Amino acid sequence: MKTALVTGATAGIGEATVRTLIASGWRCVATGRRKERLDALVDELGADKVHAACFDVRDTEAMDAAIAALPEEFAGIDLLVNNAGLAQGLSPAQEADLADWQTMIDTNVTAMVVLTRKLLPTLIERKGAIIAIGSVAGSYIYPGGNVYAGSKAFANHFTLALRADLHGTGVRVTSIEPGMVETEFTLVRTGSQNASDDLYRGADPMTGQDIADTIKWIAELPPHLNINRIELMPVSQDFAGFRVAREHH
Repeated sequence: MKTALVTGATAGIGEATVRTLIASGWRCVATGRRKERLDALVDELGADKVHAACFDVRDTEAMDAAIAALPEEFAGIDLLVNNAGLAQGLSPAQEADLADWQTMIDTNVTAMVVLTRKLLPTLIERKGAIIAIGSVAGSYIYPGGNVYAGSKAFANHFTLALRADLHGTGVRVTSIEPGMVETEFTLVRTGSQNASDDLYRGADPMTGQDIADTIKWIAELPPHLNINRIELMPVSQDFAGFRVAREHH
């Protein structure tokens, strides 16, 4: 039985990924900040299938302690799913809150690289896999995206750079870059359930389950196959976004 470590497993893509992998015969280490949600997953899916590791990915000491405390049957990580991430604020750069920017960098960039570095020796030893949840925002810019878009460009490219560095190790590395997915993402970003409902209304967006199914498919491919990057959008969304500012006379 293989073991996956899934960050940001308390909701959305992460939670759906834990459920989907376990239904397919995996064990999962589920990480996140909300202990009650992780405990509920353990109660529902079984302590033999899910190990709850409750910590904030920005807290390196807590991360170290959680990894050191993994029970023996969960310690051999075969798949790292770098899913934890967030966006805060939609203001233009010249009005943005620096604290929001720092939170996004600490979570989407720093925490991801720290955890990845810690698990690389195990992943190499086990010829495992790394799947990172990047974003189309890393390729296509939109107003108010600023640091979030920059952090996701980093996630996309760091993941591809890992692929180059892990050449010859047998470790598979994939960057998944989704467009609009209906999760708690917009609620966290705006603090408003109404804003979240307005964004997704009538758009038939992707779901956390759609991305979880993609993760499972990639994770279970034969070991000689690597998906380098995959970009997904709902049919309702496209990437044509050029604008022209005109002088009005």
